[in-house]
Amino acid sequence: MVVDWLLDGDPAIRWQVLRDLEGAPPAAVASERARVACEGWGAKLLASQAADGRWGQAAWNRGWDSTMHVLWLLAHLGLDPKSPAAAAAIERVRAHVTWRGAGPPECDDHPFFAGELEPCINGQVAMAGAYFGQDVSPLIQRLLSEQLADGGWNCDAPHESTHSSFNTTICVLEALLQYDRTGGRIPTEAARARGQDYLLERRLGLRRSTGEPIAADRKSGHAWRQFAFPGWWHYDVLRGLDYLAQAGATPDARGDEAVALAVSRRGADGRWPLDAAHAGTMPIDLGERVGQPSRWNTLRALRALRWYERR
Repeated sequence: MVVDWLLDGDPAIRWQVLRDLEGAPPAAVASERARVACEGWGAKLLASQAADGRWGQAAWNRGWDSTMHVLWLLAHLGLDPKSPAAAAAIERVRAHVTWRGAGPPECDDHPFFAGELEPCINGQVAMAGAYFGQDVSPLIQRLLSEQLADGGWNCDAPHESTHSSFNTTICVLEALLQYDRTGGRIPTEAARARGQDYLLERRLGLRRSTGEPIAADRKSGHAWRQFAFPGWWHYDVLRGLDYLAQAGATPDARGDEAVALAVSRRGADGRWPLDAAHAGTMPIDLGERVGQPSRWNTLRALRALRWYERR
């Protein structure tokens, strides 16, 4: 069975399978989740943090192994933010990590969780910060002020583009959702609803002007109809579906084509392959190879399909 195969994976996969696919008792889910800090991918990531609080010798870099990227990944693994290991790691980041040398010069002295200037990067910082219990309200307020008229966000706004980007929008939406989940005091529901409509009006990956599928991202060349994990700043259709599922959005017909695409990507064995991997230095090897069955894609696809079946 596919679920048995998923449960043979890392604790980060297992606890989410128990919660999202198996409906296991909360105690069983919590017990499995606790293992993320001391076994497998989570333990390896925590052990690789330097004494100065950084990973990859930087607050952010272009190679996926920086402090921001590791915290983003740890949040997706589901490291318990209340665990002693998480608390110690986050305290080192708070005490030592700034944006010096990793962002615009005017942000050199910003503490890590204050972010920098680009909404794409700030969305990822705010998501991880909110997940790990940090007050990212100023960053959230900034992101809300940068929402464009069409409902999304774009790192190139306001000077180079007045239209939103799927890439930036998904990063910001994930941040707003995590902020809401952790009891943030700034209302974000209206902004999230507008951002979700931006995705759904474009059927999660179609050109608004022609209704045709967007073949590849303009900046990275990544095909949005190919599913990758980790996604970092990159959008793809499965990431959009998984966001809507986790946000508890009401499924509607605007998601039909995206769901049909996800179903079509399932192999004869019931598993989804890793369609693509974004070029760059990974902080750890997740053991998944392009063209081979992917536990991450399978988990996320099953979670999205179960959400959509509620129609």
